[in-house]
Amino acid sequence: MSEPVALTEITIYQKDTANKIREAYIDGFEEPLQFGVHGGVKDFYGTEPEIEHPSTLDHIVAAAGG
Repeated sequence: MSEPVALTEITIYQKDTANKIREAYIDGFEEPLQFGVHGGVKDFYGTEPEIEHPSTLDHIVAAAGG
């Protein structure tokens, strides 16, 4: 059996807890991905962010091909 291969390193920072905004820095990319809330997700958390961002679930669905 082969040895496991490390694919990436990701660091996530909580930028604004009230608005659920997080930034993910992926090794090899300069610009972070921004995660937040919008639509039903913001309603679930009971917040009204100044700027809406895709949620982590949006990124997962996009990565899985829609």
